[in-house]
Amino acid sequence: MRLAGRVLGVWARGQPGPYDFDHMSRTADDTLPEGLRALLPPALQGACERQQHPRGTILFQTGRRPTAMYYVVRGEVLLQRVGEDGDLLVLQRTRHGFVGEASLQAERYHCDAVVSADAELTRIPRQTLLDALTADAAFALRWIGMLNAELRRMRQQCERLGLRTVQARLLHLIRTEGDAAGLDAGSGLKTVANSLGITHEALYRTVASLEKQGRLLRRDGRLRLQAVPAGRRPRRA
Repeated sequence: MRLAGRVLGVWARGQPGPYDFDHMSRTADDTLPEGLRALLPPALQGACERQQHPRGTILFQTGRRPTAMYYVVRGEVLLQRVGEDGDLLVLQRTRHGFVGEASLQAERYHCDAVVSADAELTRIPRQTLLDALTADAAFALRWIGMLNAELRRMRQQCERLGLRTVQARLLHLIRTEGDAAGLDAGSGLKTVANSLGITHEALYRTVASLEKQGRLLRRDGRLRLQAVPAGRRPRRA
């Protein structure tokens, strides 16, 4: 069975690879984040590498050949590129989850990945990941489920960018991407403004206004919505 599995793997990939078809006999790596342990088969977990990167580190650049996917455990990574007018466009802010998965089958990276807040990452070799997806149908289905969740998140982002006011976009961001402790804005309001498609001056004014109304608490690099007593709510015109 082992030989048959390896022959099948060579046929499916076109060349021998490092993936171990006997991965089910291995134990999971309990040092990995819970989300990765649930997603990746044990053999692929063994190929992962934990990394620490300071703010400003460039993980990959536009036009380079993809070599790895990254999973953000802590910190923040931005996907960005320069627009036609020379402005820097933030395509995605990732504080927990995958970075670079869209380039898994691409010949070149389509954007830059920059660490915007000191980060702990898990690096997953691209070819090993491709081999695992080819060999393991159950893993492939789990991967599709993860991509579906990411698609839903991107649809929320499109919905957010379609809102007309800065306040509406900010509140939508906090409600959809924040948690019980609020939205992590440790990389700065300027980065948040870029992801909302607005100027940082407009965001500063909106944050200040919401703080004055008692609807927003800004503390320890987080933005948290506050419940406002009925008597203090602004009246509608």
